[in-house]
Amino acid sequence: MNEIITGFIRALELMASLDPELMDITARTLMVSLSSTALASAIAVPAAAMIDSAEFRGKRALLNIIQTLYSIPTVLVGLFVFLLISRSGPLGPLNLLFTPAGMILGQTILILPLVTGFSITALRSVKPELRDLARSLGATEFQVMLRVLEEARYAVMAAVILGFGRAISEVGVAIMLGGNIRGFTRVITTAISLETSRGNLELSIALGIILLIISLAVNTLLNHFQER
Repeated sequence: MNEIITGFIRALELMASLDPELMDITARTLMVSLSSTALASAIAVPAAAMIDSAEFRGKRALLNIIQTLYSIPTVLVGLFVFLLISRSGPLGPLNLLFTPAGMILGQTILILPLVTGFSITALRSVKPELRDLARSLGATEFQVMLRVLEEARYAVMAAVILGFGRAISEVGVAIMLGGNIRGFTRVITTAISLETSRGNLELSIALGIILLIISLAVNTLLNHFQER
Protein backbone atom coordinates (compact mmCIF):
# COMPACT_ATOMS: atom_id res chain seq x y z
CA MET A 1 0.00 0.00 0.00
CA ASN A 2 2.84 2.37 0.84
CA GLU A 3 4.35 1.69 -2.58
CA ILE A 4 1.11 2.72 -4.28
CA ILE A 5 0.80 5.92 -2.22
CA THR A 6 4.44 6.76 -2.93
CA GLY A 7 3.82 6.12 -6.62
CA PHE A 8 0.88 8.54 -6.67
CA ILE A 9 2.88 11.23 -4.87
CA ARG A 10 5.80 10.81 -7.24
CA ALA A 11 3.43 10.86 -10.22
CA LEU A 12 1.96 14.16 -9.09
CA GLU A 13 5.48 15.54 -8.69
CA LEU A 14 6.31 14.49 -12.28
CA MET A 15 3.20 16.26 -13.55
CA ALA A 16 3.82 19.38 -11.49
CA SER A 17 7.43 19.63 -12.73
CA LEU A 18 6.35 19.10 -16.36
CA ASP A 19 8.71 16.15 -16.71
CA PRO A 20 10.15 16.26 -20.28
CA GLU A 21 9.49 12.57 -21.02
CA LEU A 22 5.94 12.85 -19.69
CA MET A 23 5.23 15.91 -21.82
CA ASP A 24 6.85 14.32 -24.89
CA ILE A 25 4.69 11.21 -24.64
CA THR A 26 1.53 13.25 -24.05
CA ALA A 27 2.21 15.60 -26.96
CA ARG A 28 2.90 12.70 -29.32
CA THR A 29 -0.27 10.93 -28.18
CA LEU A 30 -2.38 14.01 -28.91
CA MET A 31 -0.68 14.56 -32.26
CA VAL A 32 -1.26 11.00 -33.45
CA SER A 33 -4.84 10.77 -32.16
CA LEU A 34 -5.92 14.21 -33.40
CA SER A 35 -4.34 13.61 -36.81
CA SER A 36 -6.04 10.23 -37.24
CA THR A 37 -9.38 11.65 -36.08
CA ALA A 38 -9.14 14.56 -38.52
CA LEU A 39 -8.22 12.24 -41.40
CA ALA A 40 -10.96 9.75 -40.56
CA SER A 41 -13.53 12.54 -40.22
CA ALA A 42 -12.55 14.04 -43.57
CA ILE A 43 -13.39 10.68 -45.15
CA ALA A 44 -16.22 9.46 -42.93
CA VAL A 45 -18.49 12.52 -42.77
CA PRO A 46 -18.80 13.06 -46.57
CA ALA A 47 -19.16 9.29 -47.04
CA ALA A 48 -21.91 9.18 -44.41
CA ALA A 49 -23.73 12.07 -46.09
CA MET A 50 -23.62 10.33 -49.48
CA ILE A 51 -24.73 6.98 -48.06
CA ASP A 52 -27.58 8.62 -46.16
CA SER A 53 -28.85 10.65 -49.11
CA ALA A 54 -28.58 7.88 -51.71
CA GLU A 55 -30.89 4.93 -52.26
CA PHE A 56 -29.28 1.82 -53.73
CA ARG A 57 -29.40 -1.95 -53.52
CA GLY A 58 -27.31 -3.31 -50.69
CA LYS A 59 -27.57 -0.17 -48.55
CA ARG A 60 -28.87 -2.11 -45.55
CA ALA A 61 -26.09 -4.68 -45.93
CA LEU A 62 -23.51 -1.89 -46.11
CA LEU A 63 -24.87 -0.34 -42.92
CA ASN A 64 -24.72 -3.72 -41.18
CA ILE A 65 -21.09 -4.13 -42.22
CA ILE A 66 -20.20 -0.66 -40.94
CA GLN A 67 -21.90 -1.35 -37.61
CA THR A 68 -20.17 -4.73 -37.32
CA LEU A 69 -16.80 -3.01 -37.71
CA TYR A 70 -17.50 -0.83 -34.62
CA SER A 71 -16.09 -3.57 -32.40
CA ILE A 72 -13.33 -4.88 -34.63
CA PRO A 73 -10.33 -5.90 -32.46
CA THR A 74 -7.49 -3.43 -32.70
CA VAL A 75 -4.97 -6.22 -33.22
CA LEU A 76 -6.76 -7.24 -36.43
CA VAL A 77 -6.53 -3.68 -37.73
CA GLY A 78 -2.89 -3.61 -36.66
CA LEU A 79 -2.20 -6.86 -38.50
CA PHE A 80 -3.94 -5.64 -41.67
CA VAL A 81 -2.05 -2.35 -41.74
CA PHE A 82 1.20 -4.09 -40.78
CA LEU A 83 0.90 -6.33 -43.85
CA LEU A 84 0.04 -3.28 -45.91
CA ILE A 85 3.04 -1.15 -44.91
CA SER A 86 5.66 -3.81 -44.19
CA ARG A 87 8.64 -3.99 -46.54
CA SER A 88 7.01 -6.74 -48.59
CA GLY A 89 3.62 -4.99 -48.60
CA PRO A 90 2.18 -2.72 -51.31
CA LEU A 91 3.03 0.41 -49.30
CA GLY A 92 6.41 -0.86 -48.14
CA PRO A 93 8.44 1.67 -50.17
CA LEU A 94 6.88 4.50 -48.15
CA ASN A 95 8.68 3.26 -44.99
CA LEU A 96 5.67 3.87 -42.75
CA LEU A 97 6.26 0.95 -40.39
CA PHE A 98 7.34 1.94 -36.86
CA THR A 99 6.69 5.62 -37.54
CA PRO A 100 4.04 8.05 -36.27
CA ALA A 101 2.63 8.19 -39.81
CA GLY A 102 2.05 4.44 -39.73
CA MET A 103 0.28 4.77 -36.39
CA ILE A 104 -1.92 7.54 -37.77
CA LEU A 105 -2.86 5.34 -40.74
CA GLY A 106 -3.74 2.45 -38.44
CA GLN A 107 -5.84 4.55 -36.08
CA THR A 108 -7.61 6.18 -39.03
CA ILE A 109 -8.68 2.78 -40.34
CA LEU A 110 -9.67 1.72 -36.83
CA ILE A 111 -12.06 4.61 -36.14
CA LEU A 112 -13.31 5.12 -39.71
CA PRO A 113 -16.32 2.74 -39.35
CA LEU A 114 -17.22 4.25 -35.97
CA VAL A 115 -17.29 7.85 -37.21
CA THR A 116 -19.06 6.84 -40.43
CA GLY A 117 -21.75 4.78 -38.71
CA PHE A 118 -22.56 7.30 -35.99
CA SER A 119 -22.58 10.12 -38.56
CA ILE A 120 -25.12 8.18 -40.62
CA THR A 121 -27.23 7.71 -37.49
CA ALA A 122 -27.00 11.45 -36.82
CA LEU A 123 -28.08 12.32 -40.36
CA ARG A 124 -30.96 9.85 -40.31
CA SER A 125 -32.34 11.58 -37.22
CA VAL A 126 -33.04 14.75 -39.25
CA LYS A 127 -36.73 15.05 -40.03
CA PRO A 128 -37.69 14.12 -43.63
CA GLU A 129 -39.75 17.30 -43.86
CA LEU A 130 -36.55 19.35 -43.96
CA ARG A 131 -35.33 17.47 -47.04
CA ASP A 132 -38.72 17.81 -48.74
CA LEU A 133 -38.84 21.54 -47.98
CA ALA A 134 -35.35 22.08 -49.39
CA ARG A 135 -36.24 20.20 -52.59
CA SER A 136 -39.50 22.13 -52.97
CA LEU A 137 -37.49 25.36 -52.83
CA GLY A 138 -35.37 24.20 -55.75
CA ALA A 139 -32.32 22.89 -53.91
CA THR A 140 -30.13 20.36 -55.67
CA GLU A 141 -29.39 17.01 -54.01
CA PHE A 142 -25.96 18.32 -53.05
CA GLN A 143 -27.51 21.38 -51.41
CA VAL A 144 -30.02 19.17 -49.60
CA MET A 145 -27.14 17.04 -48.31
CA LEU A 146 -25.33 20.13 -47.03
CA ARG A 147 -28.49 21.38 -45.31
CA VAL A 148 -28.98 18.04 -43.58
CA LEU A 149 -25.35 18.07 -42.47
CA GLU A 150 -25.80 21.55 -41.03
CA GLU A 151 -28.92 20.46 -39.17
CA ALA A 152 -27.16 17.41 -37.68
CA ARG A 153 -23.81 19.12 -37.04
CA TYR A 154 -23.83 18.65 -33.25
CA ALA A 155 -24.60 14.94 -33.50
CA VAL A 156 -21.95 14.55 -36.19
CA MET A 157 -19.45 16.34 -33.98
CA ALA A 158 -20.33 13.89 -31.20
CA ALA A 159 -19.49 11.04 -33.59
CA VAL A 160 -16.11 12.62 -34.30
CA ILE A 161 -15.41 12.97 -30.57
CA LEU A 162 -16.30 9.30 -30.04
CA GLY A 163 -13.77 8.41 -32.72
CA PHE A 164 -11.10 10.45 -30.98
CA GLY A 165 -11.88 8.72 -27.69
CA ARG A 166 -11.35 5.31 -29.29
CA ALA A 167 -8.16 6.41 -31.02
CA ILE A 168 -6.46 7.83 -27.94
CA SER A 169 -7.27 4.82 -25.75
CA GLU A 170 -6.22 1.93 -28.02
CA VAL A 171 -3.04 -0.11 -27.58
CA GLY A 172 -2.85 -2.84 -30.22
CA VAL A 173 -2.41 -0.65 -33.29
CA ALA A 174 0.06 1.62 -31.51
CA ILE A 175 2.34 -1.25 -30.48
CA MET A 176 2.16 -3.23 -33.73
CA LEU A 177 2.68 -0.27 -36.05
CA GLY A 178 4.69 2.09 -33.85
CA GLY A 179 6.92 -0.35 -32.03
CA ASN A 180 6.83 1.74 -28.81
CA ILE A 181 10.14 3.44 -29.68
CA ARG A 182 11.20 5.90 -26.99
CA GLY A 183 11.19 9.51 -28.18
CA PHE A 184 9.69 8.57 -31.55
CA THR A 185 6.53 6.41 -31.43
CA ARG A 186 5.85 5.92 -27.73
CA VAL A 187 2.38 7.09 -26.70
CA ILE A 188 0.49 7.08 -23.40
CA THR A 189 -1.10 3.63 -23.65
CA THR A 190 2.03 1.83 -24.82
CA ALA A 191 4.18 3.68 -22.27
CA ILE A 192 1.84 2.66 -19.43
CA SER A 193 2.07 -0.98 -20.52
CA LEU A 194 5.87 -0.89 -20.73
CA GLU A 195 6.59 1.11 -17.58
CA THR A 196 4.21 -0.99 -15.49
CA SER A 197 6.01 -4.17 -16.57
CA ARG A 198 9.29 -2.48 -15.60
CA GLY A 199 7.96 -1.52 -12.17
CA ASN A 200 8.17 2.21 -12.93
CA LEU A 201 4.82 2.91 -11.28
CA GLU A 202 5.21 6.65 -10.86
CA LEU A 203 5.48 7.30 -14.61
CA SER A 204 2.67 4.83 -15.32
CA ILE A 205 0.39 6.49 -12.77
CA ALA A 206 1.22 9.97 -14.08
CA LEU A 207 0.40 8.90 -17.64
CA GLY A 208 -2.77 7.22 -16.42
CA ILE A 209 -3.90 10.40 -14.69
CA ILE A 210 -3.26 12.41 -17.86
CA LEU A 211 -5.23 9.87 -19.92
CA LEU A 212 -8.11 10.13 -17.46
CA ILE A 213 -8.05 13.93 -17.70
CA ILE A 214 -8.16 13.72 -21.50
CA SER A 215 -11.01 11.18 -21.30
CA LEU A 216 -12.92 13.49 -18.96
CA ALA A 217 -12.48 16.38 -21.39
CA VAL A 218 -13.67 14.20 -24.28
CA ASN A 219 -16.76 13.06 -22.34
CA THR A 220 -17.53 16.64 -21.32
CA LEU A 221 -17.43 17.75 -24.95
CA LEU A 222 -19.51 14.73 -25.99
CA ASN A 223 -22.21 15.52 -23.41
CA HIS A 224 -22.19 19.17 -24.53
CA PHE A 225 -22.84 18.27 -28.17
CA GLN A 226 -25.44 15.65 -27.26
CA GLU A 227 -27.33 18.25 -25.24
CA ARG A 228 -27.19 20.65 -28.18
